[in-house]
Amino acid sequence: MLLVDCSNCRTQLQLPPGAASIRCAICHAITLIANPRSPPPHSSHSPSSSSSSSSFQPHHPPLPHHYRPPPPPPHPSYGPPGPPPPAHGGKRALICGVSYRNTRDELKGCVNDAKCMKFLLVNRFKFPEPSILVLTEDERDPLRRPTKQNMRMALHWLVQGCRAGDSLVFHFSGHGSQQRNYTGDEVDGFDETLCPSDFRTQGMIVDDEINAIIVRPLPHRAKLHAIIDSCHSGTVLDLPYLCRMDRRGQYLWEDHRPRSGVWKGTSGGEVISFSGCDDNQAAADTSALSQVVSTGAMTYSFIQAIERGHAATYGSMLNAMRSTIRNKGDELEGGLVTSLITMLLTGGNLSTRLRQEPQLTANEGFDVYSKRFSL
Repeated sequence: MLLVDCSNCRTQLQLPPGAASIRCAICHAITLIANPRSPPPHSSHSPSSSSSSSSFQPHHPPLPHHYRPPPPPPHPSYGPPGPPPPAHGGKRALICGVSYRNTRDELKGCVNDAKCMKFLLVNRFKFPEPSILVLTEDERDPLRRPTKQNMRMALHWLVQGCRAGDSLVFHFSGHGSQQRNYTGDEVDGFDETLCPSDFRTQGMIVDDEINAIIVRPLPHRAKLHAIIDSCHSGTVLDLPYLCRMDRRGQYLWEDHRPRSGVWKGTSGGEVISFSGCDDNQAAADTSALSQVVSTGAMTYSFIQAIERGHAATYGSMLNAMRSTIRNKGDELEGGLVTSLITMLLTGGNLSTRLRQEPQLTANEGFDVYSKRFSL
């Protein structure tokens, strides 16, 4: 498919072969194509959309270093039905659970992760349900399925109109991968990626683009938390600093700022990301958490840390998550969120030792044992 810019809001749209026009899902404007067989303007600046490797390694060139995603739409018309959430002092969340149903890439626990995370945000952290956008393959609305285009638009929606005092959450459960970085911006030489449901035909979403959409625009006194349950997800938001913590809980902040000097932080806001594992590790979608229903190990440990009272600070949160995954857990105890999870995760303990360590990254370093955790 070709990529064209919406004639109204400039969002990139995927043009089916031979189509003479396309309607934008965000602003609903119709863009006419003079010659649908000709490449769209600036197509060389758009990421390719070919991927077929079983290890999720794409066959397309990496996202160009100078690439910038299209600007956010002028009106928040893409999102949950009804009026948009309050722009000031509001809470808004994007939850993506990608199961890759009926493909060789299928995962079993990602939709469960999405349901549990929504329940946590609504009942524990008082997020208004209309301000939570959930993308899963269970959704009937085609715009609520976790395709590459829908995920891109939803990421724009998440930060659009954000102001001081706002609290945003981005949760992703699904496949993650890496691809070679040719600009020298990555410490390990690889860009991290998220895999939408159609990644084998449309390509993956690269950390450079994620950073450009939801990190760099974040204004002063606004905050964003990302909870990323996927493989190779340690630095998938491309944040400047990674908290390198050992098993005794001692830590230091690693500097992951690009050698090129390109700024990967915010416009004054605060971004903190919990990820399922380091960039070189795989994350589990596993029955190790349940003999009945699978779930992501990282999402499980994140919710359990909160329910068991281990989330006073970011340091205690990270330690609790790692301990849950590292050791065999006890059966789930009662609690508000656990009441739902217990139904999904009957048995509810880790039956195997998982080889993954949740990571913490941020736009600025801080004392993880004194900064209080809050969403």
